[in-house]
Amino acid sequence: MPRSHSERHLMARVGWLRAAVLGANDGLLSTASLIVGVAAAEASKGAVLVSGVAGLVAGAMSMAAGEYVSVSSQSDTEKADLAREAAELAAAPAAELDELAGIYVARGVQPDTARAVAQQLMAHDSLGAHARDELGISGFTTARPVQAALTSAATFATGAALPLATVAIAPDNVLLAAVAASAFVGLGALGAMGARAGGANVPRSMIRVVFWGVLAMAVTAGIGRLFGTVV
Repeated sequence: MPRSHSERHLMARVGWLRAAVLGANDGLLSTASLIVGVAAAEASKGAVLVSGVAGLVAGAMSMAAGEYVSVSSQSDTEKADLAREAAELAAAPAAELDELAGIYVARGVQPDTARAVAQQLMAHDSLGAHARDELGISGFTTARPVQAALTSAATFATGAALPLATVAIAPDNVLLAAVAASAFVGLGALGAMGARAGGANVPRSMIRVVFWGVLAMAVTAGIGRLFGTVV
């Protein structure tokens, strides 16, 4: 007798993975870059720490607001499409049946079989069938604004905590180097974790994340050194 098994697909992670990786990466990179820029301007350790905390708070709130607004727009679009599809199903169910069957035929299903499948799916959940196969809306990809906003804020703060902790414990004479080094390690780890969670190439992801991190910190350090002001 065959044994049943459960499958865990990576697409189930898409809703939270994007916001989590983006939030942590932004928190670490933006805060570390801010701290490096301020430290390069020869500001006091207290000023560097205050600027880092301010960057954490402002960044976390900005990420949450931005994610909420953008994902809410996606959610509104999905709801409008579903409402339009529901109206079409009520007004012309036969035409919608033909449309759904045509989708399955285009995917390689025989016409008779495609029509039978479409009839059964519409009898079970007509709107759900059209949402999934015509509009591409499923439980994996449905927009969740609050979840995205909270995830982004929390992960931004988590990422920003590393350079801030480094500032708190590092001696003044190696502060800039210590923050840069901790950021490199953190960015590499984030790249690896994001790649593993999403099933992507780990070395490529690490190199990509670290490269842009080095570039951002180099630019802010150069501006801080050049102008001697808080960036």
